[in-house]
Amino acid sequence: MKRISLPAITLLLFVLLFTPAYGFSGDVPILDITSPEIRKIQFAVPWFTGQGIPGPQNQGKTMSTLLAKSLQFHGIISIIPASDYHGSQSADWKRVGADYTVLGRYSGSANGIMLELRLLEVVSGNMILGKKYNGSLKQTTDMLYRFCDTVIRELTGSNGIAQSQIAFVSDQSGAREAHLTDILGHSNRQITRHKNLIVSPRFTPDSTYLAYTSYHSGNQNLYITDLRQSKVTRALSRRKGMNLAPAWSPDGSKMVLTLSKDGNPDLYLLDKKGRVLSRLTRGSGINVSPSWSPDGSRIVFVSDRSGKPQLYTMDMKTRRVQRITFKGVENAEPTWSPTENLIVYSSLINGVYQICTIAPEPGARHTQVTKDRSHHESPAWSPDGNQIIFSKQDGRRHRIYAIMKNGSYQRALFSFPGNQTYPRWSKNYR
Repeated sequence: MKRISLPAITLLLFVLLFTPAYGFSGDVPILDITSPEIRKIQFAVPWFTGQGIPGPQNQGKTMSTLLAKSLQFHGIISIIPASDYHGSQSADWKRVGADYTVLGRYSGSANGIMLELRLLEVVSGNMILGKKYNGSLKQTTDMLYRFCDTVIRELTGSNGIAQSQIAFVSDQSGAREAHLTDILGHSNRQITRHKNLIVSPRFTPDSTYLAYTSYHSGNQNLYITDLRQSKVTRALSRRKGMNLAPAWSPDGSKMVLTLSKDGNPDLYLLDKKGRVLSRLTRGSGINVSPSWSPDGSRIVFVSDRSGKPQLYTMDMKTRRVQRITFKGVENAEPTWSPTENLIVYSSLINGVYQICTIAPEPGARHTQVTKDRSHHESPAWSPDGNQIIFSKQDGRRHRIYAIMKNGSYQRALFSFPGNQTYPRWSKNYR
């Protein structure tokens, strides 16, 4: 199926794709929505019908609401309120203004649930997608997220991100510990229990492990834990001084880490067991916050070798270093997009840390993504490269926010107690 690029198509095709009156009786076109001016796709997700699940009587409403929120989370879909059509599956969808509707049916018992979900195109009346899921009641959310991601792939040609996870540091237990949640914050699982300061959590490329730096022993040591359990944690690097912010290579075989064992904070290349393979920088200022390019050929990092923190890239074969940022008082915390040659970072602009993006080439011009007068820090990419997650000072608290890379749809993600910082998105899916 051929991808349609909106800037290149004619006005006629634009009208066909983005008004309720379009009608495709064949394959659904794959949409490439990159501009904040493009109208979002209108979805109706009426309450599911069914019986047999023990508990509250509004299970169908609860499931449809969860699916609607996960679809809306992707930033390209607008959900028509169920109150506009009383949650009924037999509404006049054209009159409601829907482009697509999802109809759900379920049956279950105390032991399990069966879900049947259908995606319908309103104008043609065609069923675009149909899926049936069976599992335990505890797997209901996973089934809905899985269907959501399938819908997004059908519409855009790229995987959805509903099944991804978000790691962050929270002080809700009294100490700053690493936590893990789904995209809607329905599960908030505490990963570490060091009862001390945790910083810079990082997923391994397969998303089964989480590495982080902990101060609980009195030194900034690097640890790793298996996310498939919650008991075993092992040390990766306990060298004297800093053992900070690991950046895993795309294949997971090695990492770049800031160590200060020889005095100056420098970047070192280590294998996945924590053994030093080589030293990458040598005493030219503080060198921190590495991040790999998707193909593993380069890293971006922060150095103050020029007097203030700026972004630099390094070719991992030649070790050649190039400075790429020249605007902003301070530029820090870079993360390379998993899908393209684009780097997100925090920049001190007019006394406020803002989120910016830049191509990793000398002379490239930056794009300022956020503009409100709050500090925006620790940015990281979504797995599909379309959204940026970050920690934002929200009054006296720090909360996790997300925004589309074009600067639209900024919103707080969770309502967890306490402060949340250092967010990171898993690259793979559950």
